[in-house]
Amino acid sequence: MKELLAFCGLDCEQCDAYIATANNDDALREKTAKAWSELYNSPIKPEHINCEGCRADGVKLIYCEKYCEIRQCALKKNMNNCGE
Repeated sequence: MKELLAFCGLDCEQCDAYIATANNDDALREKTAKAWSELYNSPIKPEHINCEGCRADGVKLIYCEKYCEIRQCALKKNMNNCGE
């Protein structure tokens, strides 16, 4: 299973948070924080935009780390993805 394929099936390599982290791109962090703040009606700051991938060791977005029910379920059941 591809390490950068999230438990839900999203491709982390296509995620702006992952790309900004991998490239240390502060401009992309700013752009992503602004867009996600508007989209989710939530105060997201550029310093929140750091993620090395859902399944990888390392930093994750707070939502993915603590609140994503799909990720928590797959980890608890030791599954590769939600489809299992």
